[in-house]
Amino acid sequence: MTLYESAVFGALQLSNRVVMAPLTRTRADNDGVPTTTMAEYYRQRAGQGLIVSEGTWPAFEGKSYPGQPGIVTEAQIEGWRVVTDAVHEAGGTIVMQLMHGGRVSHPAISGEPRVVAPSALAAPGQTHTAEGKVDMPVAHALTLDEIPEVVEQFAQAARNAIAAGFDGVEVHGANSYLVHEFLSPESNVRDDVYGGSPQNRARFAIEVTTAVAAAVGAERTGIRFSPQHEIPGVRESDDADAYATYTAVAEGLAPLGLAFVDVLHVDPKSDLVQQIRRVSGAPLIVNNGFSVATLREESEALVSEGWAEAVAVGRPVIANPDLVERWRNEAELNEPRPQFFYGSTAEGYTDYPSLEAARTQG
Repeated sequence: MTLYESAVFGALQLSNRVVMAPLTRTRADNDGVPTTTMAEYYRQRAGQGLIVSEGTWPAFEGKSYPGQPGIVTEAQIEGWRVVTDAVHEAGGTIVMQLMHGGRVSHPAISGEPRVVAPSALAAPGQTHTAEGKVDMPVAHALTLDEIPEVVEQFAQAARNAIAAGFDGVEVHGANSYLVHEFLSPESNVRDDVYGGSPQNRARFAIEVTTAVAAAVGAERTGIRFSPQHEIPGVRESDDADAYATYTAVAEGLAPLGLAFVDVLHVDPKSDLVQQIRRVSGAPLIVNNGFSVATLREESEALVSEGWAEAVAVGRPVIANPDLVERWRNEAELNEPRPQFFYGSTAEGYTDYPSLEAARTQG
């Protein structure tokens, strides 16, 4: 098995095992509708075996950032249809990442009167709004009656994603957002069936993923985790607790037969990551960096040595739309321009040259 071989993950057909990681780029319009510039950005990157879209909000309360797209309104569905059509015409496969920000938001961003979380705690730090930086608000702790409503928001968003032409969906269970907030003992201090023990903290992630799988098919459903990534506010510093928590999640997901699990972890070969893979029984996508470039040699080895079925790549795909071709030919790479990672224009977004263009210019 090599990084450049095709793969089948459930209903997903991958031309190679390089996955474009979900990357927040804040290029949607003020109503969360994808733009034609976004369609061009994703089209350019269709040569990756699988594209995972940027995190997309499944409910207005789940919007975390200005410029972040949604999948709630008809206009958003139609906007995403332009994106998926462009990717498919270029021969690519694309899934939508469903990202409910939970307490990582602000009413000035979402337009809603509250932010929600497992517990009435504020996320640490500040966030950017149109009026400038503000402190994160104390979250509303979801009640037992409200949790099923949020689960259904994920399920309906998944249906909307398929209606928009996506090949599947990925539940965002990582990086301090709502699903991860339930998993972490630092952000989840509940004393009911959704808190306390590892098994209880795993319950929400299992329920959301089960509902999404029921809505669109498990063969079109994946989930992303970032165990012990140690983001402030959702730290999982107790090794035994983290192992028990993610084992419990994997056990709850195993009967579904998911298309894949996607794990962000500094050591993809660790027993924690491989335990998630073993217990869930799903193909594993790994990503060892966050603000760190993923390297070709390491990615090739992770697949050829059997540590994962695919590798998710972030920064190199931002700067190199045709990364697979460049890696396969050991060609020189464009350098990313971090000052344009987040913005509203095409600069630093769709203007990175392809290998062919770079050779022509050279």
